[in-house]
Parts: sequence; structure tokens; C-alpha cells
Amino acid sequence: MRNLIYAINLTLDGCCDHTKLIGNEDVHDYHANLLRDVDLLVYGRITYQLMVPFWPDTAKNHSGNAKEMNDFAQAFDAVSKIVVFSKSLDKAEGNKTSIVRTNLQQEILKLKQEPGKNILTGGVDIPTQLIQLGLVDEYHIVVQPMMVGEGRRLLDTVNLPERLELKLVASKIFKSGCVALRYLKS
Repeated sequence: MRNLIYAINLTLDGCCDHTKLIGNEDVHDYHANLLRDVDLLVYGRITYQLMVPFWPDTAKNHSGNAKEMNDFAQAFDAVSKIVVFSKSLDKAEGNKTSIVRTNLQQEILKLKQEPGKNILTGGVDIPTQLIQLGLVDEYHIVVQPMMVGEGRRLLDTVNLPERLELKLVASKIFKSGCVALRYLKS
């Protein structure tokens, strides 16, 4: 069975609003390596529209301002399939994206049973639902060394039926001061 991995960047005060964060070489390199181990991305409409067409265009034009940014764009563009859960998105960019309007839990359980590499999700709304449903197997959280005092907070609307125990299996401190934490469900 494929694992469902949740990856997110946030500040020390829990902000995960992408407009408040800094994408540096360490962060792009870390997430590019993570992307190389998956073949399916799962997003909601907002995260999808944040990522596409920006990253595929960056991959095509090599327009990132650093090698690591272009490497991330290439890794993103190499993922073979994107599934977007949305009731409002009318059409998807490119031919590897499908829009799903059916039951999130049933669709993810079906995708986890299919052969292939792991599945990666990001953003907030869809991952919050997936966490509440107990479907996320692994968490990759990159904490940036800053506090912004505003913006959307990570999992501030999550409502768990019971406490979720996680096991820290890896951590890495980057030159930039960012810390990558990898947790598995216990």
C-alpha cells in the first residue's frame, strides 16, 4: 500500500501562509528530494492554483532564481499525476491533472491501493480533512526560523476524534536555520 505523505513549511509561530514564508535553497532542495519519491500529488483548488502553472512554467523556462529552485520545478513537473479535490475548479492545466468531486476518503483509499510510489499532499484544507480521517501516514514539516505574528495557522481547524501520536524518525538542521522534521504515525 502506498503511503500518504503531508509536507508543509511553517514559521515558529505556526504560520503556513506561503506569502509570509521564504523559499530558500535548503527548503527547495529538501522538497525536491521528497517529490522524487512520489508519483502522485493530491491538492485542493487553492494549493493547486498556487503550484500550477507556476512550477511547470519554471521547469520549462528554467526561470528560477537559484539552481535549487529550478531543481524543485523539474521534480514537481516530473510527477506523473495530480489529483485536485474541488467543487469549484472548472478545468485543470495540462493532461496529467484530474479534478475529483467525489468522496475524499473513498478516493484516497482507492489511490493508496493502486500500484506506484507514495502520494504527497500539501496545503491546509485537504490535508486537514485527510488527517481527521486518519489517512496521512507521514508528516514532513519544515520550520523556518522566524515569527510573523499573522497569517493562516497550521491545522487550526483540525478536529481529531482522539489524540494522534506521532513518532519522530528524522530531523535535519539546514545552514539557513530551517529545521526539517519527519514524523510517522505511531
